[in-house]
Amino acid sequence: MGDQNVQMTRQPVFDPQDLERFLVSREIKGDVEGMVALYEPAALIDVGGGQLVQGTEAIRKFYAQVIVSGRKYQLGTQQAPLVTGDLALTSTRVPDGTITAEVARRQSDGTWLWVIDRFSVT
Repeated sequence: MGDQNVQMTRQPVFDPQDLERFLVSREIKGDVEGMVALYEPAALIDVGGGQLVQGTEAIRKFYAQVIVSGRKYQLGTQQAPLVTGDLALTSTRVPDGTITAEVARRQSDGTWLWVIDRFSVT
């Protein structure tokens, strides 16, 4: 049954609004590789405090540290995305009041991946 759960959490993202939900659910399950799979290879994450994380390996290392720390992400209230062509701007207010902003890009297979992820715009 464990393999089946991993397969379910790795479903492709065909709506940019689903990226946040998948990130949170994969983080809760400790699925670092599943979290990394939501980003383009050269993606950039602004994790706050002046710290930028860029590229697959750095993103993997960052999320591995998040998992080890025991920190748990929570779903927030998403704003409607702004979509133009193959780009989408998404934003979420998380339960602690922080507002996030992300840019996703539609891939050639119709799925969406994050290109830029800013954990807090406030």
